[in-house]
Amino acid sequence: MKLFNGANIVLSEIPVLGVQLFREKIISQCQEGARLVNFFGHEEVDGGVRLFAFLGWDEDSEITVFSTRILADHPQYESLTKDLIQAHWFEREVAEQWAIIPEGHPWLKPLRYHANYRGKADIWPDVSSRPIPGSYSFYAVESPEVHEVGVGPVHAGIIEPGHFRFQCHGEEVMHLEIQLGYQHRGLELLMRGRDFKRSALLSEAIAGDTAVGHSIAHCEVVESLSGCVIPPKAQAIRAVALELERLSNHVGDLGAMSADVGFLPTSAYFGRMRGDYLNLLLALTGNRFGKGLCRPGGVLFDVDSQMAEEFCRKLKGYKKEFEDVSNLLFTKPSVLARFEGVGAISMENAKKIGLVGPAGRACRLERDVRIDYSSGFWQFSHIPISLAATGDVFGRALVRRQEVVRSLEFLLRILSSLPQGGIFVKPPALKPDSLALSLVEGWRGEIMHVGITDENGGFARYKIKDPSFHNWFGLSLAMRGQEISDFPLCNKSFNLSYCGHDL
Repeated sequence: MKLFNGANIVLSEIPVLGVQLFREKIISQCQEGARLVNFFGHEEVDGGVRLFAFLGWDEDSEITVFSTRILADHPQYESLTKDLIQAHWFEREVAEQWAIIPEGHPWLKPLRYHANYRGKADIWPDVSSRPIPGSYSFYAVESPEVHEVGVGPVHAGIIEPGHFRFQCHGEEVMHLEIQLGYQHRGLELLMRGRDFKRSALLSEAIAGDTAVGHSIAHCEVVESLSGCVIPPKAQAIRAVALELERLSNHVGDLGAMSADVGFLPTSAYFGRMRGDYLNLLLALTGNRFGKGLCRPGGVLFDVDSQMAEEFCRKLKGYKKEFEDVSNLLFTKPSVLARFEGVGAISMENAKKIGLVGPAGRACRLERDVRIDYSSGFWQFSHIPISLAATGDVFGRALVRRQEVVRSLEFLLRILSSLPQGGIFVKPPALKPDSLALSLVEGWRGEIMHVGITDENGGFARYKIKDPSFHNWFGLSLAMRGQEISDFPLCNKSFNLSYCGHDL
């Protein structure tokens, strides 16, 4: 069954394949050029679990969806991961949520700390009741010449909990294993039901620095299921907010990367410039992170001609300043010596593990939802894709630099010719027993929300995929063969979300 971004379908129209055929279809289509965009389970009334797989055909802008049923009395299936590495993280999540064993999975461990959703006995062999901190089985290299370094889960400052376990030979990192989930929030479960005012607020809390991106995805799911067509001006204002969110985070990351290599002039400049973009979001929405703007049916705040002119005036000044400061960063030999060749991932490995966003584009993977699966305002006004070929810290920084320039050009273009008309229409009731999906290119990469309704038109299952879910394993891979002192810089060059992962 083929769908496009923002589509909805009656649940019964999605074919249910036999488990083996389901597996074969996914693997064969990924070998033919598709990639695994999402994979999750949904409990049915008989106690079984229906598995859904969403495969992306980027060049065709199509999503293929397959499903199968895992019976309550036979909670297992042959693992995809041993033939499709992209499935690694997804299958671990399905195992922890539904107590279903992917037989033959080469790295089956819990992603988070919570009891499974079905109330069954958990599948982890080394834990009697449920996964708890301290019971996780880390990979270890046995040798008198190898030492182990543990970082976290408690970190300095306000960073969220996550544990990093390094296996080192001298200063060289042989292996890094990342364990998250110490603050599993159960947010997907909170999205269930018919309280769409609450779900809109919750969508802004999925990852606080991506409030606009996730709230747009949630709105598009509700709008698809309700058949609501939002006004063109509302689409344009959403696009403005999303690009301002991208600018604030990309500029902030470039400043943080400057600090990690000890180049304080650009660290200070970029840190201050991040505040400029957050202040524009504040002027637009009343909140520096863009909360309270996007709601199913449109947006709650308008942009009049005076505000648009003021934004354009400021953005032109920010564009010139960014060019000057980024030229300073990217021409200093001391900076380039720390950026180039550090934390590199090959294009082949990036494709195998399914990297998305700037981390993927730094490896020359042409993946950008705004182009491949354009929806909303991006159907009418495109942003050129930004790529690098090195796959290292330099490549990830360079992609951010290019995206800042192109986002600024995009904003200046649309703010000078905003559509006229209203900004909100009230959505009707949601279709019952249906599924809808939304893809959004957040600043970290590909966001995907999938909503499945029950017979009353409320959410029976709501699946959220933050781009960090794809990319955390990329950070582990990037550290192989690096000096452990390079970890802060590599980590910041990815800048992944803990809370967006711990849903």
